[in-house]
Amino acid sequence: MQNPPSLPPKPVSEVWRPELTRVPEYTFRRMLARRALWIVERLLVATRLKLTVRGLENFPAKGPALIVLNHLGDADIVVILSQLRRWDIDLLGASNLYDITALRIVAEAYGVIWLHRGRPDRRALSCALESLQRGRFVTIAPEGRESVIGGLEQGLDGAAFLALRANVPIVPIALTGTENRRIYDFRKWGRRPPVTMTVGQPFRLTRSSDRHADLKNGTDQIMRQLAGLLPPEYQGTYRE
Repeated sequence: MQNPPSLPPKPVSEVWRPELTRVPEYTFRRMLARRALWIVERLLVATRLKLTVRGLENFPAKGPALIVLNHLGDADIVVILSQLRRWDIDLLGASNLYDITALRIVAEAYGVIWLHRGRPDRRALSCALESLQRGRFVTIAPEGRESVIGGLEQGLDGAAFLALRANVPIVPIALTGTENRRIYDFRKWGRRPPVTMTVGQPFRLTRSSDRHADLKNGTDQIMRQLAGLLPPEYQGTYRE
């Protein structure tokens, strides 16, 4: 792993609102909303992006499993959900997005587990673990934010904690081309930017008697699995 350049610190949620965080209940309205949003996502991806998908056969037929992804921009989740025709994928989302009205409406309709970044959010982790215990998929970006270097940043331990505690497989999904500067470049309207989505083989983290070492090693394993699915220019901190 390369020595990381001097980067701004990882974001910390300024407002603590644990009452927002809950396990999404699969009501009829929520499942209808997820199907409707999937149709919108498919249309957006088909008309706005030139998408190449690899390894879709690697995605498990059923949960529970933890989905990890590299985080380049706002389109990451839209691309992933548009290609995974499943309604049992729960998302961990940054709580600061709740204050953006349009995003709040969509996220609440879908059912997001709100996560307060930059400090231990035991309620969010507990909700994510409960979703996994119910046999669902849970999606998390181990970097903790959209990359500010255009490639993989240092991973945080949240994903490894969930995978180890729930004892579930991890599904790595790597994206390229979803940076906001490319997606929102309206000067190139009508010219679809190329985007790739690569689904890797599911894997499990190894356990030992040293919990702290397991977290550190698990995070490193997760990030290296993602790096292995990415071209060198997107491997960032984990470029060999």
